[in-house]
Amino acid sequence: MDYTMVPNDEAKRQEEDVQIVKPKKIWRNLVAYWLLGLCNNYGYVVMLSAANDILHTQGGDADVHNDVPVNDGNGTDHRDCNYISTGAILLADILPSLIIKLIAPFLPFFVHVRVGICIVLASAGFLVVAFSTGQWMSILGVIVTSFSSGLGEVTYLQYSSFYDKDVVSTWSSGTGGAGVFGALSYAALNKLGLRNALLIMLIVPVTMGISFWGILKSPEERNELSTQHNVNEEEIKNPKSAFMKKIKQVPGLLKFMIPLGLVYLFEYFINQGMFELINFDNFFIDSKEQYRWLQVDYQIGVFISRSSVNLIHIKKIWLMSVLQLINVAIFTTEAVFYYVPTFWIVLVLTLWEGLLGGAAYVNTFYKISTDVPEEDKQFSMGVTSFADAIGITFAGIFSMFAHNAICDLPKPQR
Repeated sequence: MDYTMVPNDEAKRQEEDVQIVKPKKIWRNLVAYWLLGLCNNYGYVVMLSAANDILHTQGGDADVHNDVPVNDGNGTDHRDCNYISTGAILLADILPSLIIKLIAPFLPFFVHVRVGICIVLASAGFLVVAFSTGQWMSILGVIVTSFSSGLGEVTYLQYSSFYDKDVVSTWSSGTGGAGVFGALSYAALNKLGLRNALLIMLIVPVTMGISFWGILKSPEERNELSTQHNVNEEEIKNPKSAFMKKIKQVPGLLKFMIPLGLVYLFEYFINQGMFELINFDNFFIDSKEQYRWLQVDYQIGVFISRSSVNLIHIKKIWLMSVLQLINVAIFTTEAVFYYVPTFWIVLVLTLWEGLLGGAAYVNTFYKISTDVPEEDKQFSMGVTSFADAIGITFAGIFSMFAHNAICDLPKPQR
């Protein structure tokens, strides 16, 4: 509005009204994006947490746990190894997400349709696993959930380009919270049985819909939505031209994608390949509990760092990949030689590993939101999310080979 045509008192009053309304809208958007991050990643976390229970329920313990003693010549020392490592389970949970993250950024951005698909797929994933009668149905449920999570991440990150950059911070915090809340809530609800636990979790997709259509304010009032429609119109009328334009943007985004992908490659190599092999016999919790606590500890680190970008903004993203590579060396040599004297040190290192992983994620997307030109931001957000998925995929592959190779080694004495 042109305030030169309005009396001074009236102009001041209108300015004050704008200042009151704007923070309210911003806070609604921040809360909505935190909930969207939590709901989007919740199913992914739960499926990883429930993977062993899912396979046990449908196939029996013998299908999953195959503890193979490995002798050192005296017939005494051996590692209790599962030759189907959790890296294999990780691959089943990440490959569908990888596929959709590769494709979705190049498709027209119809946000309401995408969100609706995410909610339906997330609900279907819980229902299929809950009522499955065979392993193939359980795996199908995991795949459906993975598609939902992957499409949701691309969609919400792209949509964040229409809002204040701080929604990237709350989104990242919410995804970090999903790790902690998902693991803990599954552990608590699982006492009711796998099926009942998954049915109760249907509240999560419902909350996603409420957050997007009820809490999040439409960007219509700032004309961002009209820009969005123009983008879709261009993609529909000239799909080849729009596709080639996006392809040309990719090389300029490698400075974000490569460090992020490497961080996820390194940290998931540790989590899915090495955690199972690090055991402390003379500790007050057994090895299986140690593994669970390492996973929870990691998720706490991720949650803290993904919530920290407004306090600590790290511009040199590549630094996290270097530090995470050092962690790979530490955890791998520990799995082979057992030289760390106490489990408490491993817990500290795991927290540090989670802090690095979460910091890499939130600082990468926050940097895109501030450095990339406005007209390229939507695609940049979406396609960069492919980097963490490809890193996790390679981590699943590499960790299986490394895990089984270490399993063939004698168990060292501390």
